[in-house]
Amino acid sequence: MRFLRSVFNFAIAQYEDGFGKPLLTENPLQRLTQTRAWYRAERRQTVIKVHQLGAWYRAVEGLRRNVVPFGQVVADYLLVLLFRGLRRQEAAQLTWDRVDLKDRTLVIPDPKNREPFLLPFSEFVAELFERRREVVESAYAFRGAGRQGCLIEPRNPIAAVTEASRVAFTIHDLRRTCITIAESIDIQPYAIKRLVNHKMRGDATAGYIVADVERLRAPVRRVSDFLLKALGLKSSATVRALRAAQAEA
Repeated sequence: MRFLRSVFNFAIAQYEDGFGKPLLTENPLQRLTQTRAWYRAERRQTVIKVHQLGAWYRAVEGLRRNVVPFGQVVADYLLVLLFRGLRRQEAAQLTWDRVDLKDRTLVIPDPKNREPFLLPFSEFVAELFERRREVVESAYAFRGAGRQGCLIEPRNPIAAVTEASRVAFTIHDLRRTCITIAESIDIQPYAIKRLVNHKMRGDATAGYIVADVERLRAPVRRVSDFLLKALGLKSSATVRALRAAQAEA
């Protein structure tokens, strides 16, 4: 019905009679709005839980063994989405001229709210980009088989990861997981919104806050450290302390 509404709106604007008047004068789908009959789609709230991240990561790394076409590319793509909370297209259409490996920053030129912004990334993500840069002969950081040359939504690799890890997820779940983790480790809401380029509508205070790249590096590092521990790539201080105590006993 939403698609049909768009077709009618296009036809009303496009087609006219000999007097310059629209051939169609009313969109019949407007009745659904007037009667409040649109189906209300509930907003997804799914994330990858912390205890699932280890199994999920091992399955993602399994893509590198050529389980599916472009397995190496997709593995790095999924990890960048998780660690930086980018939108699907923001990462897929990322070109090398927007990635500064020395400064550890990237530019998203045309995101959802139409405002380009500069983002820092962690050492872990920098290593992923450096590995991509060494092997990719493409303008895109995540090359694919599509006409544009960039990666298209990797449904088969995602299905392979889900099957191997028993963790069902969507690409946008990775963004939600990143944001949820940032909130759980008490990163300030303003910093979180700036990191993922969310607008603060109706918040007058937000208009006076200037969140530069250097101030955002610490929150990015904290999220990265948390994820590295959850993925099993970095031991936590608590684990080391417990092991030391056991050795003394």
